[in-house]
Amino acid sequence: MVHDDRLTALTRFAETALGTRALAITPASSDASFRRYFRIRAGDASWIGMDAPPGREDLGPFIRIARRFGALGLHVPDVLTADTEAGFALLTDLGDRPYLGELNERTADRLYGDALGALIVLQGGAFAEPDFLPPYDAARLRQEMELFPEWYLERYLGYRMTADDRGLLETCFASLVAAAQAQPQLWVHRDYHSRNLLVSERHNPGILDFQDAVLGPITYDLVSLLKDCYIAWPRARVVDWVRGYAELSRESGLHRCEDDALFVEWFDRMGIQRHIKVAGIFARLHLRDGKPGYLRDIPLTMRYLQDTTALYPDLEGLNRFLTALPSAP
Repeated sequence: MVHDDRLTALTRFAETALGTRALAITPASSDASFRRYFRIRAGDASWIGMDAPPGREDLGPFIRIARRFGALGLHVPDVLTADTEAGFALLTDLGDRPYLGELNERTADRLYGDALGALIVLQGGAFAEPDFLPPYDAARLRQEMELFPEWYLERYLGYRMTADDRGLLETCFASLVAAAQAQPQLWVHRDYHSRNLLVSERHNPGILDFQDAVLGPITYDLVSLLKDCYIAWPRARVVDWVRGYAELSRESGLHRCEDDALFVEWFDRMGIQRHIKVAGIFARLHLRDGKPGYLRDIPLTMRYLQDTTALYPDLEGLNRFLTALPSAP
């Protein structure tokens, strides 16, 4: 058995913090980063231990944003204690019922309704403290999309890009960045989806994995939630939810767009940017980080891209390009 020095050190950290050695520690979850989470039990009580290896992960943003989101009234973990130099934190335990395992035809309206209500609160934080989070600027939006040609097309598919291909992507990427920046800019969680939301009996949902939050487009988190890379719904139902959120967020003072069709277009174009990025990330997680499990989520991600680019005439070239790509190996 390989000895896990980080887990041993986290155990000692938790024992000191909780004042007991009678702890049972089991894996709680992992994510696409180098962070790991463990459920720590003593009797009937439980906590979450976070392992964020220094040099690879920075605990500072998580702690800072957790406290700010908690102050807004969002259901996020409380940071009970942390050692930022060692990269350990002890958190309250929000449970182990991810939205992904609970969503179905019967529960979707209720669960998404709760998540959209929480998103209104999250996004509204921008008005009180607009400079709290870094901007989701053009450079970052563009850099994210560049993961697609490098990691998905060239490295994963083995696709040889032509000059025409590069020109097409350059034009489309510029258009998508402009569309994102034309939207109202509010607080963005950046991974507001069914694996990071927990079903809670009270104050639903529990919200995780928010350390990469930024100030960015109003529809970004909406896309993460409703065009989730891990679960899909019929477009008509998604559009109904988007239009409902357009109205709710407008009534809440988050934007002044009276044209719901335009709001849906914002949503669609933001989804194209996000899914281009995500396809590149999933390929990189497999090739660079040894996490092949995300490959199973690429077909849905690509289907979103093909379906959505088909809706807009100015993206016809991108749609043809994506549709003609070889199937994933």
